[in-house]
Amino acid sequence: MSTLENLSCPIDAAPLSRVERSLKCEHGHTYDLAKTGYVNLLPVQNKRSKDPGDSKEMVAARQTFLNQQHYFPIVKTILSSWPKGDLLNGVRILDAGCGEGYYLNEIGKALLDQDISIERTGLDISKWAITAASKRDKGVSWLVGSNASLPVPSERFDAILCLFGFPVFSEFSRVLSETGLLLLVESGPDHLIELREILYPSIHDYKQTFPEGVEGFELVLEKAETYVFTLNSQTEIEQLLSMTPHIHKASYDGREAVKQLNSINLTADIKFRWYRKKLG
Repeated sequence: MSTLENLSCPIDAAPLSRVERSLKCEHGHTYDLAKTGYVNLLPVQNKRSKDPGDSKEMVAARQTFLNQQHYFPIVKTILSSWPKGDLLNGVRILDAGCGEGYYLNEIGKALLDQDISIERTGLDISKWAITAASKRDKGVSWLVGSNASLPVPSERFDAILCLFGFPVFSEFSRVLSETGLLLLVESGPDHLIELREILYPSIHDYKQTFPEGVEGFELVLEKAETYVFTLNSQTEIEQLLSMTPHIHKASYDGREAVKQLNSINLTADIKFRWYRKKLG
């Protein structure tokens, strides 16, 4: 079962203690556990909108798409590229921007199969994503929260995974152990290129993120993974589209052209970068 232990009050950073179905801090701030076992640690004053993050519909589309395992090769590459020495004594993992929990669930199954001791925490700003995640895997501490202000004490985790998310490196550095690992997973230049060529009149040049490196971290390993997968129905294509930024960015004409498709072969082009927290 998930532990929901060693968490901090998002208002005053005081330690949270479990009292029946709530977490409480010494100053009286109380956070009730939801029926499915997650806890919302995103205070109203930290929300930029009434219902931040992915909508219920977007989460459902992503969950249905990911459950078809088109992106399972991403899981395999994460596991094969993970610096092996860092798994020997067990690992405390934060998935920062975990969505509906697909990756943390799959990684958990694989590491447990290898008898590696793991503790998993998943955080997302979308309560709909965390609600779905908390139904998927009861062995994870699921939190509604923000990467900009992680509701955990310093040096809480050994590894942070940020997959297609919004990294906040100062916070990641704070909550990572002394030599903790950070994994960034992002789209490469040819990711879903076949779909993008239909959606847009022209394709923008690819811009590398963080080309100067990441302050407080050193790059340990960089890897690219490319493979082809097929979507065999308009429904699957719509599910994929609704979990990407293209659903909002593409032109009307582009979206209408995609609606005419009943199948499409797509390139997955994924970049993996492992960083280690610098000492001092």
